[in-house]
Amino acid sequence: MSTSDEVRELALALPETTEKEAWAMPTFRVAGKMFLTLPENETSMAVRCPKEERDELVLAEPGKFWVADHEAAFAWVRVRLAAVDDAGELRAIVVDSWRQAAPPRLLHAHPDLAPPG
Repeated sequence: MSTSDEVRELALALPETTEKEAWAMPTFRVAGKMFLTLPENETSMAVRCPKEERDELVLAEPGKFWVADHEAAFAWVRVRLAAVDDAGELRAIVVDSWRQAAPPRLLHAHPDLAPPG
């Protein structure tokens, strides 16, 4: 089971990430662009996810992933922290979301965080 403290620690360890309160919840931004939020009393997280991949995730693991009604039109997916398998999976989800928001200069400067392939 993952916790919001672990999410916060992972997110803030990523280059140029800041935490900012918005909509009465913690949000995390890279170079000013939001890539993660901690809604629902910090028992879940919302992360960037292309809609095609998001739909596949929700169908494959509905106990872990879902789409909030107000985010359906956007490329975001919710993740139940209690359902995340381990620290490696949590890190992979957070880093993937960060990559989607990070500017190219940061991806270039941190090849260890660049997308695989």
